Amino acid sequence: MAKVSKNARVGKKTVIAGSGREHVKVIKSIKDPKTGKYTYKEVMIHKDNVKEFFEKK
Repeated sequence: MAKVSKNARVGKKTVIAGSGREHVKVIKSIKDPKTGKYTYKEVMIHKDNVKEFFEKK
């Protein structure tokens, strides 16, 4: 019998299960027109939707 690396087995599990590497945390600053203060919106989204997130108002 051949030995199988422990790390090789772990790597396959993450690919099958779907890793969190596809998602990113984005932070958008929003200025209040009345007071001039900034608030921040933090969201975890898929990396393909980042551009769309920042284009929305």
